Amino acid sequence: MILASQSPRRKELLASAGVSFGVDVSRGEEVPWDGVQPPEDYTCGLATAKALEVSGRHPGEIVLGADTVVALDGVIYGKPKDLEDATGMFHAFSGREHHVFTGVALVRDGEVLRSWYADTAVRFKTLDDETIRQYFSLVNVLDKAGAYGIQEHGDLIVDGIQGLFSNVVGLPVEEVVEKLRELGEIA
Repeated sequence: MILASQSPRRKELLASAGVSFGVDVSRGEEVPWDGVQPPEDYTCGLATAKALEVSGRHPGEIVLGADTVVALDGVIYGKPKDLEDATGMFHAFSGREHHVFTGVALVRDGEVLRSWYADTAVRFKTLDDETIRQYFSLVNVLDKAGAYGIQEHGDLIVDGIQGLFSNVVGLPVEEVVEKLRELGEIA
């Protein structure tokens, strides 16, 4: 299998699940969110586009494309521009539940074999400025959608989740393994 992503978190999740894979990063341009399309549809579209683009370079191989977004009230929160932007995101999430959607596509020879999205609800604690500053001192928030990584000091900010933890990290690996089994790619 080929992973069409450079995400270290996706690589770690697949490796920890015992999936054998190579990496070939998609070279396509990401289409910006139009502000109208539902976040789950948007992320599925990006995942499929990435997998299709890489599939052309790997005849006969299954290619896994994935894309993760953080959404609150139907609005996507991407990577913050700066710490002020990240702080605004944390204030928006404070004491509330948002959703992490990961679109996933499995493609072989330009044919989409499986395409779906995982949805995990994440509830943030009510955050004060000191807690936000503390989290920012521990985690590089500028390279993460929604300005946080649940696997990095998430206990400071997250009150609870409903759904797969792995999805919030960046790939619903349990679902990927299940689909690969359905396709007869792994035992």
